[in-house]
Formats: sequence, C-alpha cells, structure tokens
Amino acid sequence: MSNPEPSFRVIVIGAGVAGLTASHCLQKAGIDHVVLERRSEIAPPEGASIAIYPHGARILKQIECLKAAKKACVPCDRHGQDILLFERREFLQILYDRLPDKSRIRTGCSAKEVRQLVSGVEVKLRDGTTEKGDMVLGCDGVHSLVRSSMKTNWKCLVGMGPAAPGLGERDMTVIHNNRYSFLALTQPDRVFWFVFFRLDKPYTWPKRERYTDEDAEKLAASVADHAVSPTMVFGELWQKRYRGMLIPIEEGVLEHWHNGRIVLAGDCVHKVTPNIALGGNSSMESVVVLCNHIRQMMVNQCGAKPSLATLNKTFAAYQAERQPRMKQIMDFSSLITDVQAWRTPLYKFVATWVLPLQPDRAVADQIGEIVRDAPKLDFVDVGDFAKGRLTWKDEDREVQRNQKIVMKSPGSALGGMMSAAAAIGMFVLMAQYIRPLMTV
Repeated sequence: MSNPEPSFRVIVIGAGVAGLTASHCLQKAGIDHVVLERRSEIAPPEGASIAIYPHGARILKQIECLKAAKKACVPCDRHGQDILLFERREFLQILYDRLPDKSRIRTGCSAKEVRQLVSGVEVKLRDGTTEKGDMVLGCDGVHSLVRSSMKTNWKCLVGMGPAAPGLGERDMTVIHNNRYSFLALTQPDRVFWFVFFRLDKPYTWPKRERYTDEDAEKLAASVADHAVSPTMVFGELWQKRYRGMLIPIEEGVLEHWHNGRIVLAGDCVHKVTPNIALGGNSSMESVVVLCNHIRQMMVNQCGAKPSLATLNKTFAAYQAERQPRMKQIMDFSSLITDVQAWRTPLYKFVATWVLPLQPDRAVADQIGEIVRDAPKLDFVDVGDFAKGRLTWKDEDREVQRNQKIVMKSPGSALGGMMSAAAAIGMFVLMAQYIRPLMTV
C-alpha cells in the first residue's frame, strides 16, 4: 500500500509581525506550515513602538489576540474606535503567546538558501538541516533573503524612555523642522520617540548604512537643544532613554511580489515611512489577503496539491489586490514625512500655510478612508467587534451583494466625513501636481 501524499505545506521565513500573523491565519485555515525565525527569541529588545489602527484591531479580533492586546496598553479612543500603542516586542510576545500551536515556530533557524524544485521547495538552514514544503512565504522584513531592494531617503533616531509629562499620557506630538522632524507617542508609563533626518544623498541596494552608537550620539547631540514641548528639549529624552539607536528608513513598493513558489508579504515587499504608523497594520493586511487566497485555492483543489500554475495564479491575484492599496499608503506616508520635515521650501509652504487652513479633522478623515477600506479574513467571523463612526467598505459590499440593490447615499456620519475630505481636496490635488517639483 502506497504512502499517502503529504499535505500542502507553507514555509514561512521570519517570525515578526507578518510571520506570526501568518501562523495565526494558516492555523485558522487548517493549513500545514512552519515558521523559521533566525533569532533565538521571538521578542528581542529592539525597535520602539507599533500602533494598531482599528483595521489592525479587527484582524486581532479574528485571530483572538485583541483582548490580550488591549490589556497590554492604555488605548487611545479616537472617533469611536481605539488606537492601540505598544512597545514592539510586547506586541510580538502577544502574537506568539496567543498562538494555538506554538510548535509551528522554530527559532534560531536562519535560512541560507531557497531552492525551487519541480514539485516543491527546499529551504536550507545554516545549521545544515532542510525544511521541505510546497511554497515559501517571505516575511523576513527589510533584511529578506528572498526580495529585492528599496530606496533609503531617511535615517532615524528611534528609542523609548520613561513617561514625559510635557508630552501627555496618550498623545502624539509632531514637531516640524527643516529637513528633519520629531515624533513622540506616549503611554502613561513611557514615551516612544523618533527623529527623522532627510539624507543628502538617498541610496539603494547594494549600499546599506550600518550606524554605530557613536553615530547615534553625535546626531542626537546635534538636535539636543531643540524643544519637543514647551517644557522639554530632545536632549532630556535622549539622556533618560531606556534604549535608542540610529537606523536607515527604507521605503518602496516592489513591482514583483512573487516568483515561482515564492511569495512575499510585509516589509520585504512594501515598506512605508513610520510617521503615520501604517506599516505594521499593512503587514497584517497583506498576510490576511494572501491567506484568503491560499485558503480559497485549497478549497477549490478539494484536497489535492495545487500545481505551479495554480500557485502563480493565486499569488498574482493576491498582488493585484494588494499592490494598488500599498502604493496609495506609501504615497500618503511619504507625503506626511516630507511635509513634516519641510523637505523643500514648497513642502514648508504646504505645512505652514496650507494645512493650518484645513479643518481639524482633515487628516483624520483621510486616514479614516484608508482604514475603512482595509481587508479582513474572509473565513473567520469578526464577532462583537465594536462599531465605529464609519462603516467598513467590505461590509457595505456584502450588504449590496446580499440585498442585490444599489447602496444608498452615505448617512450623516459619512456625509460629515466627506465634507471634511472635500475640504482637503485642494491640498491633495496640489500635492499631486507639485510633487514632481519638490525634488531635492
């Protein structure tokens, strides 16, 4: 009697936000997989903060992490929905701790080579062992083994420290300046901060700057006397820091997201500047969309393994759904970063003369449109996830399909939002036309 064919298996490279989210989604879908993480621990003391918007929280609800996430921070209530703010390693630990089956995660496993075979893939590890599967999902961030490069326009001092009363307890503070800007995000017991510096000469791979502690100290000293609140200068944040470092900031959306049996998600295929905090949410989005397509593919296969052609069709559908949205988010994030740092005199004009004339809700409403258009898992109920001021576009589409009618005009809540959005139309339109003139 012949042995049964092994089940379809996904090899996920990287156990960051995207990789751990992928394990949650694949377990919900009942799809065999392994996650390979090069570090020896899931949540190392690196990085600073991660903010989760309502669309990210909706995904956390589906993978049963939202309750634990809300307990780990003091949510910021904005327009009927919470924005969650964590230390990045805390968030990673929550994602790991809430996994139904942690045996899927292998730490200390650094991928050395990915080999595509006729009937599957092999990932050779640096310890000499090999993992075999049917496809590779690359989630290993900007250091990916399986992706191309992006452009680096900025470098950033990033860190965290004890609470700073002058910056509030659940607040965001942005300080504009000439070719650099400050950003601070607070919780009652800590503050996360960023200082973005525009590079004189942007670069792409193979060049990559590796900054030292001495580089960070020197750059911090250059802005130490700059105020971050009426009662505090940046030097005080730097002196009291728990940790701080200088890192390059890559950005870009790749044109090709898959090749053969390899597909990418998260920072290794789309990277945005962190000023508006959409990066982590976007990584979760991409994983969710990909897992929706993979699960539907397996349903259509009725248990049989998909061919390479079927995999490529599935990957292409995933890219077609995600790439336009990620380009929109990248452009929006980049515009915010450029305006905050007055990258050119024209950006300074927009920041100091155009934006102050807009309604207070203008940017919030623009973000609201991005949030409400976000995806979720198609095969997991959202349960009692709280309703906000705006409706989700996917729920609107579902109502249209079920009722087979044309959706009526937006209600009063959306009407108010659209009025504010119209008020910033001049700014958005201006940005589209003047961006080519705003080069360094």
